[in-house]
Amino acid sequence: MVIVTGWLRVAAEDRERYLETCRPVVDLARSTPGCLDFCIGPDLIDDERINIFEQWESLAAVETFRGEGSSDDQQELIIDAHVEQHEVAGTVGLT
Repeated sequence: MVIVTGWLRVAAEDRERYLETCRPVVDLARSTPGCLDFCIGPDLIDDERINIFEQWESLAAVETFRGEGSSDDQQELIIDAHVEQHEVAGTVGLT
């Protein structure tokens, strides 16, 4: 399993616009074979932060989806980012 976690920073006044441009990306990801979860959402405390969480069955699945990355319109709004990809050896359900 592959987990992608992190955050993006955009100007507070651009956050809602940025998130709206992500709707098609989230829809596409969630319908992609191998996607277990995909979430992009506003941080509850920091008005400039957007949190990223992705869960994929395999590295091949995430690489197939990832393709070219953010569109130019999205990329120009991003001030800073920190995103990491994790390969998970095992999982224990908590619910």
